[in-house]
Amino acid sequence: MRIKKGQAGYLSVRKKSLGLQALFGFILVAVLLITGYMRTQSRMNLFTVLAVLGCLPSAKALTEWIAVLPYNTIEKQIAEEILEKSSLLTTAFDMVITSRDKIMPVDAVVISNHTVFGYAGNPKTQPEEAAKHIKNILAENRHVGVTVKVFADYVPFLSRAEGLNSIIEVNHSADRKLEEEIRRIILNISM
Repeated sequence: MRIKKGQAGYLSVRKKSLGLQALFGFILVAVLLITGYMRTQSRMNLFTVLAVLGCLPSAKALTEWIAVLPYNTIEKQIAEEILEKSSLLTTAFDMVITSRDKIMPVDAVVISNHTVFGYAGNPKTQPEEAAKHIKNILAENRHVGVTVKVFADYVPFLSRAEGLNSIIEVNHSADRKLEEEIRRIILNISM
C-alpha cells in the first residue's frame, strides 16, 4: 500500500523517495556527460545539454531531501493510539508546516467541524506560532471562525482529541466535507 501525504510514515517514505530521485538523477547526469565525451571527445555536444537539463530536477529533489531530512515521522504506536482515540475525527500525520519565516514540524492533527487540534512534539516548533499560521491560512481560504490549537505535550492533545471524538459520538454531527477541505488546506502548506 502506498503511503500518501497526511498518513503516518509519510516523512520516512518521502525522504527515501527524494534521496533516490536525487541519486539516480545525478547518476544519469554523469552517464550522459561521460557518454557524450566518449563519443565526441569534446564537451560541446547534445549529451552535455541533456546532462545540464537533467541537473534541474535532480537538484530540486536534492534540496527537498535536505529540507525534510532533519524531521522524523511520528512513532507508529503513537499514531495508532491517536487513530484509536479519534476514530470519528479527520486526522493527518507527519506534516512539516512551512511559513515565510519558519519551518514547523507537526506530528498530528485532528479535525472536527470548525475545530483543529495539533500535536507538535518537536522542540523547534512553537505551538502558538504554528496555530496562528494554520488559522491565518484557513482564513485566507474562506474558513473563518475555525478554532486552532497546537499542543507541545502529547497527553493534553490526546485528551482533547478523545473529547472531540466523544462529542461527535453523542451528537453525530460531523461535516466530513468541511473537515476534508480543512485537511487538504493544511496538507497544502506542508512539505
